[in-house]
Amino acid sequence: MSDNSGLETKWARLRDDMVRSQIEARGVRDPRVLRAMRKVPRHRFVDAAALDHAYEDRPLPIGLEQTISQPYIVAFMTEQLQLKGGERVLEVGTGSGYQTAVLAEMGAEVFTLEIHEALSRVARQRLAELGYGNVRFAVGDGREGWPEEAPFDAILAAASAEAVPPALVDQLRIGGRLLLPVGVEQQDLHLITRTAEGEVSRNLLPVRFVPLVHG
Repeated sequence: MSDNSGLETKWARLRDDMVRSQIEARGVRDPRVLRAMRKVPRHRFVDAAALDHAYEDRPLPIGLEQTISQPYIVAFMTEQLQLKGGERVLEVGTGSGYQTAVLAEMGAEVFTLEIHEALSRVARQRLAELGYGNVRFAVGDGREGWPEEAPFDAILAAASAEAVPPALVDQLRIGGRLLLPVGVEQQDLHLITRTAEGEVSRNLLPVRFVPLVHG
């Protein structure tokens, strides 16, 4: 077996351990989410200095005061969107591109926004190298969404807002779901479903995300 094959076997084992101990053990059940988390190579999305920590149960810094999210949170948020494949999904905060890859692995058509051009550029290169062709990238203010491509079946924000940005709700189709951390000192993950009568919001759990940077 080549050194590269041995490394890939090691990474695959670490991913299996991550999914079993960090994700399944904490209640994520959607088999498509679990399959995506087992497949997407998180170690390809972390800085070289953090490589040994790639599959640990914590966020990691990726530069520009941004982080790659904790694996459990990525899986939990993905499950909450209830994706079946073929949906149009807006991601606010591309970051490293890890959550982007998981959404793409779920079969979604992903539109991902990042305010930091350098992060967007690196994520685009990583995802291209991994063969994800169902992702479109843009650099811009996540609070404004991507109106030219709306409506979306789902919107996932990987950074916290002080309040729910109205533009994001407006860009959901009827029945669409918005997942967004809200708060400053204390943050909670909100799931907002757009209905014909308005919006229905649920508070899911306390979280800790970097703030949503805007221009």
